[in-house]
Amino acid sequence: MLAWLLRAFGVLLMLSALALALSYAPDRPVQTLVARWAPPPSDFIEVSGQIVHFRDEGPRDDPLPLLLVHGTSSSLHTWEGWVKALKARRRVISFDLPGFGLTGPWAETFHADYAHDSYEGDAYARFTLALLDRLKVQRVVIGGNSLGGEVAWRTAFLAPQRVAGLVLVDASGLAFTPKSVPLGFLVARVPVLNHVMDWVLPRSLVAQGLEDVYGDPKQVTPELVDRYSELALRDGNRRALALRLQHLQLGEDAERIATLKLPTLILWGGRDRLIPPENAQGFHRQIEGSRLVVFDDLGHVPHEEAPARTVQPVLDFLATLN
Repeated sequence: MLAWLLRAFGVLLMLSALALALSYAPDRPVQTLVARWAPPPSDFIEVSGQIVHFRDEGPRDDPLPLLLVHGTSSSLHTWEGWVKALKARRRVISFDLPGFGLTGPWAETFHADYAHDSYEGDAYARFTLALLDRLKVQRVVIGGNSLGGEVAWRTAFLAPQRVAGLVLVDASGLAFTPKSVPLGFLVARVPVLNHVMDWVLPRSLVAQGLEDVYGDPKQVTPELVDRYSELALRDGNRRALALRLQHLQLGEDAERIATLKLPTLILWGGRDRLIPPENAQGFHRQIEGSRLVVFDDLGHVPHEEAPARTVQPVLDFLATLN
């Protein structure tokens, strides 16, 4: 019996080593990713020492541009469907937050009021304002998904004169209990194990995470998995994700939300299992005069899952703003 157990354990070790070898995926220099993931109209701009991947599309004379902010582990590509529908009539700016996409982790040379390796809400909000300054944009409507939604309302709180309206898409900020969390996020929070993930990235792990946040997992395509997988390999991004999730405090500064006094559109996926639809009602109650639209069949990233349908309320909302 002991000999059988030892043989079984040996086979398990060999299979585990084989799985790790097949999943071996070290960090990649950003230069190796640019050709595929930053074709025109992508561009790069320096913001106080941080090189930022961004896109600035649509009419430059638009007096009130729309700034779009992605969520955790995502990138500006998540907004491509919305931008396609909007850019004929509105100026739309999207960018990769530090720690994600092609922007990558905070640069050592980056200055201002940021602690190095801080991937927290207010740091991102101040960074967003610095980016707007660099682009010479004084006033915007900010739309954001998940973490990006939190960045949006934090930016509005810190600089209300700069933000004319909010579009919150399955936004974080209020405390919540998730019904399901992508396995990759759980792994990133576990000490030691998250360091192993600096060297391996099973494609199946990325696919599972995407299927978990979509209302219809069948909408997750191989091309989508490619994008999320490759951009996660940008050097430093996996370490930044681990830092972000390890220091995450759900509901931090949530008391600020009720103080917001600006036009707000709240969009939510009714099948969001990460940040449940109850939080949509919470934002709606706390932000006076806000409008709420729930898409019953969509998940945590409704703008990406069904861009043509979810952008329609945004068009209506923007038309009401000066």
